[in-house]
Amino acid sequence: MKFSACIEWLFAAEAPAFADRIRLAKDAGLDAVEFWSWSNKDLEAVAAALSETGLPLAAILCEPITNLTDPATHEAFLAGVSASAATARRLGAPVIIAQAGNLLPGPRAGQQAAIISALREAVPRLADAGVTLGLEPLNDRVDHPGHYLTSTIEGLEIIDAVGSPNVRLVYDIYHAAVMGEPIELLEGRLDRVAHVHLADLPGRHEPGSGTLDYAARLGWLADHGYDGHVGLEYRPTVATAESLRFRHNVRA
Repeated sequence: MKFSACIEWLFAAEAPAFADRIRLAKDAGLDAVEFWSWSNKDLEAVAAALSETGLPLAAILCEPITNLTDPATHEAFLAGVSASAATARRLGAPVIIAQAGNLLPGPRAGQQAAIISALREAVPRLADAGVTLGLEPLNDRVDHPGHYLTSTIEGLEIIDAVGSPNVRLVYDIYHAAVMGEPIELLEGRLDRVAHVHLADLPGRHEPGSGTLDYAARLGWLADHGYDGHVGLEYRPTVATAESLRFRHNVRA
């Protein structure tokens, strides 16, 4: 299993200088790093640290975050896809992560259609850059009240409706567990998953801090052929290096 450190949270206490978190991830034996917004980062320093350590960048955020449920935001979204994909290509990240946005008044069917339309329009820009956009369902019970896309099944339906290998799903084990979803919902459709995220619950802390059967879920992914990165997107309750001990309970 290949683990990617989300350095927005991991190593943040140990290294206020953002690029130094990449070096600490390398020292900790992690396989990659990822982060959220790129527009507020010193990208020259990030690129230098990636080059120095040899760590790949697994994913960045697609900026700006907009409500894809609202067609009025699609022009800004598409401009953001172009800029984010260019940045991802520059830094070597294969995935940019997008969110569907808020549930708006009115029928869900129209909002789903708007999301599909925006993603279809994004496909040529993604293909030109050689980048995949990962659409990420989020939970609305704890972290993202009012969010539209909370269902893995609906997320997969949207991916299939777009019908492009450049638009796939980000499967967040934490968000899915908060929503009470079993990982078996991915049965036969794991090829639609571009990236995976992991945190325990409750609290969204390191695996082993809560009640999530994280080893079983990671084992299911391995058994079904997932060979991508698992992004460690959690808030450590202890020193980051200590929080990584859970890896001893995971099959290689």
